Amino acid sequence: MRQLYTLLIYLLSPLLVMRLWLRGRKNPGYRERIGERFGFISQQTPRQCIWIHAVSVGESQATQPLVRWLKEQFPDTAIVISTTTPTGADRVREMYQQEVTHLYFPFDMPGAVNRVLDRLRPQILIIMETEIWPNLLHICKRSALPVVLANARLSADSAKGYQRVAGMTREALQGFSAIAVQNPADAQRFIDLGAEKQDVHMCGSIKFDVRIPASVREQGALLKAACGAERPVWIAASTHAGEDEIAIRTHQQLMKRYPNALLILTPRHPERFESVASMIEKSGLSWSRRSEIPVSKPGISVYLGDSMGELTVFYAASDIAFVGGSLASTGGHNVLEPASLGLPVIVGPHMTNFLSITALLQEAGALQQVEDETALLHMLEQIFDDADMRHAMGQSGIDVVQANQGALDCVSGVVSNLMRGKA
Repeated sequence: MRQLYTLLIYLLSPLLVMRLWLRGRKNPGYRERIGERFGFISQQTPRQCIWIHAVSVGESQATQPLVRWLKEQFPDTAIVISTTTPTGADRVREMYQQEVTHLYFPFDMPGAVNRVLDRLRPQILIIMETEIWPNLLHICKRSALPVVLANARLSADSAKGYQRVAGMTREALQGFSAIAVQNPADAQRFIDLGAEKQDVHMCGSIKFDVRIPASVREQGALLKAACGAERPVWIAASTHAGEDEIAIRTHQQLMKRYPNALLILTPRHPERFESVASMIEKSGLSWSRRSEIPVSKPGISVYLGDSMGELTVFYAASDIAFVGGSLASTGGHNVLEPASLGLPVIVGPHMTNFLSITALLQEAGALQQVEDETALLHMLEQIFDDADMRHAMGQSGIDVVQANQGALDCVSGVVSNLMRGKA
């Protein structure tokens, strides 16, 4: 079955390239470094590294606690992170700057996989969430390269799909040295599909292992004080095209009830900073930008967060967080950072990248999901009007995050044993 699968991939490879090229019409990143998809790496890369694969944005975000731990435990070992999508690549660059090397993940062809492994010579491969590639796993097992499936999850529908190729799935799963799953249902599905029971570890989700440094909280408090400690402050975070306009219009309406309210607006992509600045200017609202004025003044109505790596500081300076990518249909962004800081969280209807976490926070009363611009305004007014509600939502978010922490200890224990040859 795996040989037939391999033949099909080689036959379909021209279509795979065409698909990348067509998707590049909307996102030019798909047309970049296509050679890496075939294992031809032109950039300088480290050897004897730790290789982490995170398919897209959500998985890339989930690497943060693990990468932090790896850097503490193995400071002399370089880290390479691969993604499949350019949006994942963007997130890796935003989070780590030059601390890690980014590659595009190779197609699951023996030649491409072997070229990457020969180039990187990784000590371990850590795959985030649910990426099961038969040739990659076969080659890694043959080469005695330990492979960990971390933060693993497997829905009932996905399990049914893998069951259709049961033999190949069983062989692939047995190529993992360890599978660290998010919940017991995931564990049973992996075992039912052929994973060795002793290799499946019930760890939970490392996404909850959020650690906000005290220095970030202090910077946020200073920014809040400079803006005006008693002002109602909300943040529209990681906004996409269409959401910036909604945030500005919503703020104009909110100021009718709260004339001194402040909006901190942080677009997701740096290339949009100037166009968003132009939108704010045309709105007639008084505004300033982080890159020019380190702190907003009390008379400013909109503060444009046009800097990199400071989103958590902006969260720490806010009272309520609207997390973008959720009114625009892009799947949403990480809601655990604002929740861990005790902020009531508002999102739109499109949270496919964070479905389970959104549901958990919503069930606890820490997060409110709104359908449109009108509902966003009403929810902001409701939360600002009710201090008890604001406090209860914030505390519920902290409680949910803290109650679900600990997965990193489990995953890091698995990785550490394999790295040190104790497995």
